[in-house]
Amino acid sequence: MFIDHVKIEVTSGNGGPGCVSFRREKFVPKGGPDGGDGGRGGDVWLKVNPHVRTLLDCRETLRYRAVHGGFGSGNNKTGKSGADVIVWLPAGTMVKDAETGEPLGDLTGPEDSLCIAKGGRGGRGNSRFASATNQAPRRCDPGEAGVSKMIELELKLIADVGFVGLPNAGKSTLLSRVSRARPKIADYPFTTLEPGLGICKLDNERQFVAADIPGLIEGASAGKGLGFQFLRHIERTRVLALLCDASSEDPAADVALVERELKEYSAALAEKPRVHVLTKADVLSPEDRQALVAKARAAGEYVISAHSGEGLPELLEELWRRLAKSPGEEVGDDVE
Repeated sequence: MFIDHVKIEVTSGNGGPGCVSFRREKFVPKGGPDGGDGGRGGDVWLKVNPHVRTLLDCRETLRYRAVHGGFGSGNNKTGKSGADVIVWLPAGTMVKDAETGEPLGDLTGPEDSLCIAKGGRGGRGNSRFASATNQAPRRCDPGEAGVSKMIELELKLIADVGFVGLPNAGKSTLLSRVSRARPKIADYPFTTLEPGLGICKLDNERQFVAADIPGLIEGASAGKGLGFQFLRHIERTRVLALLCDASSEDPAADVALVERELKEYSAALAEKPRVHVLTKADVLSPEDRQALVAKARAAGEYVISAHSGEGLPELLEELWRRLAKSPGEEVGDDVE
């Protein structure tokens, strides 16, 4: 199950209380104060784990609580520090305050981490309060309280290229043909119910990651259909491939609809470099296909058939050229 959004409660540990104690030995019946400090409360950490792909674990465990610090004791012994709690997350997780929506962090690197709730400091023992005028203090601190907060975790896939288009435009078929990804493919809308990733390899030295999301429909930017739920997963991509069924009654209108939904969802998304792709060329007659190819070349578009492989090498080369020109990390840096 692909879970990409969840709210959890995190609570750090309380600091342990300090100790009131006095040194007592055989021939020192009234020794000085020797109460130790309380232990530090445990922290709650968010850390990226390359083996975690979704937020499913966080959906199943909604509360994370660190351990409280231990009590201080005599002989100036400090209490045991509380154990930290680590919440393992997939790369690409954005962290927000669930109440205010304020961004708290963005974990994109393979070793990124964030202390989301710091444990309380341990209370001071009575030995800390000894002075020339108060040589037998009976005071200690209770320890600092931990922090509790609700946070919102939102996963955005990290990919170089995003495949977008209307339902049944051939996005999943293309991904399965140019990578080893094996998404569900069928001849009906909304076959894809969750985003998928695939590594597209041009040769031994050139490869990039592509993301396929469920098809968009009119009104997706306002929450209709499945597209709105998954549009966030192409926000990090550097290039978009807009796929349109070549056998559609009006391919130009289909492309305009997708462009409009992208713009209404996010201005930044609408400004990303994109390649227009006409798919399913194999279902056209030879005459119609030849005319379509000539027209597409004049418009800078690409005509492909994922079934027969027509136009795929040219499309991959163009996507690679666009990636090389777009700002960001070197292409393939996040590919294992």
